[in-house]
Amino acid sequence: VQLVESGGGLVQAGGSLRLSCAASGIIFSAYDMNWYRQAPGKQREFVASIRSGGSTNYADSVKGRFTISRDNAKSTTYLQMNSLKPEDTAVYYCNAYKDTRWGIGNYWGQGTQVTVSS
Repeated sequence: VQLVESGGGLVQAGGSLRLSCAASGIIFSAYDMNWYRQAPGKQREFVASIRSGGSTNYADSVKGRFTISRDNAKSTTYLQMNSLKPEDTAVYYCNAYKDTRWGIGNYWGQGTQVTVSS
């Protein structure tokens, strides 16, 4: 199983970035896909999720600014980040999660750095 994030970088406050997470080795459409982030010296925190059925959920800190989506045909999930703030600076991680009666699938990508300058 591989989750490969891309799209991170350096952007000025108020700018936008789109992160991508390409999955392989799993039946992508069956998994809930999540984005987490971890800032220096802080714990990893939830950012956004999109269920296998398409419903979405966001952390209050990003609601209205970030949009999560998925393309099952491409086994890829996206995180569109607008109106970025310096406090959004973190390593962003993609997570694939599935909990069924037959077991749990829980996979992580390697992370992509997002830096927002003021």
